Amino acid sequence: MNGTFYGWYFKCQSDTQTLAIIPAVHGTGKKQTCSVQIITENGAWTVSFPGSAFHRIGQNISIGKNRFNRNGIRLAIQEPKLRVHGKLNFGQLSPVKYDIMGPFALLPYLECRHSVWSMRHTVSGIVFISGQKYHFRNACGYWEGDRGQSFPKAYAWTQCFFKGGSLMLSVADIPIAGFHFKGVIGIVLWHGREYRLATYLGARIVRLQDGVVRVVQGDMELEARLLDKDAVRRDGQTLKAPAMGNMVRTIHENAACRAFYRFRTGKRTLFSFKTNGASFEYEYPM
Repeated sequence: MNGTFYGWYFKCQSDTQTLAIIPAVHGTGKKQTCSVQIITENGAWTVSFPGSAFHRIGQNISIGKNRFNRNGIRLAIQEPKLRVHGKLNFGQLSPVKYDIMGPFALLPYLECRHSVWSMRHTVSGIVFISGQKYHFRNACGYWEGDRGQSFPKAYAWTQCFFKGGSLMLSVADIPIAGFHFKGVIGIVLWHGREYRLATYLGARIVRLQDGVVRVVQGDMELEARLLDKDAVRRDGQTLKAPAMGNMVRTIHENAACRAFYRFRTGKRTLFSFKTNGASFEYEYPM
């Protein structure tokens, strides 16, 4: 392995609790390590493992005694200051119609490639984190992944469930062939229908400042707005992110914060709402 990483992001959310889990493998040169990150509204923990603890067969990953696949998650972590155990079962996944990267998936030398495995599925089960019980019963789940060398230097990402669907939106500074551009990828799942916004489909950013991301594509417009623009850095949890394969970068994610979303197509506003359950990373200056 030469300066690369591969990771999955699983989000599980009920009306009262949010839990995100990130299993990953990363390394530089001949040194390979892996990790499991746990994020809740109230804390974040990173547990490191030797590279030999990581095994993958297709969409089945194991890190030590922890298991991750399309059917669910089994956690078994016992550290001096952290005990995590439990099992979560997933219902039928809602995959996107085709690779979220579109034709960019064919480009070599991208520093980060994104995948979306399920926009929304049910989650049922119980996880204990140092005695704290996280109980999910027909709750909502989301599953995505990243691979490459490094996270973008500057980016914003958000994901949210809502009645009738789910959305994700990401904008990022993309370096390629000696120049940079701001790329867009986004999916709105609305009552079973997929709406996609992406640079390769003509999407462009019309606002990216003060915790607001607004993207237009043809007659579609999607806006995501942090209602407390300092919430991610003030209340967000500290996570580790890859830089040339090493998990040395610090980013911040608020797993469940206050945000506003609006999606328009043509003359119709399909939804416009505020929520306390938005997940947000905003790695741009505020």
